[in-house]
Amino acid sequence: MVTGTARPELERLLAREKIRECIARLARAEDRRCDQRIGLCLWPDACVDLGVFSGSFREYQNWAIAGSKAVTLMQHTLGQTLMTLKTDQAAAETHVTIYLRSRCDGGGQRDLVMGGRYLDKLEQRGDEWRILERTMLHDWHHDLGAAPDWRNGLLGAPLAGDHYVGRTFDDFSEDFFDRFLAEE
Repeated sequence: MVTGTARPELERLLAREKIRECIARLARAEDRRCDQRIGLCLWPDACVDLGVFSGSFREYQNWAIAGSKAVTLMQHTLGQTLMTLKTDQAAAETHVTIYLRSRCDGGGQRDLVMGGRYLDKLEQRGDEWRILERTMLHDWHHDLGAAPDWRNGLLGAPLAGDHYVGRTFDDFSEDFFDRFLAEE
């Protein structure tokens, strides 16, 4: 049984988990370039400033999806999140490493890795937490050069199917979750 004195602490823990989940869902939505899922993580009046882009939520959504054609693979790996909570607002700093494979002019693909931190101001409206402001701090980046050709498999061993290779669109993980939700 939850006592009256424990209830506020449980509510704070639940809020912290909802905030971490929102940040993770946005990273996955960006990796899969899914504008509907991106839209579930930011409030419509949100502002985003990534250094290479700054604008409203709608402008960000259009920019992220439009830039997808050159991005064949993206992967956000989130680190720790330091958070400060108020009643219906929160400030969070989340460490992030982003791997990016993109098409080059003239053919081929390049691999890039960058690290930094997301500074998010989040707001709770009803029972839902979403990002109201996001700023990215860039700490480092590394150009890994030409991307390997996955058609030859991994370390000389062929892959048993094309679904083993991650991709921005039509990634196997989408079917994985759809099948899981369809199971009775």
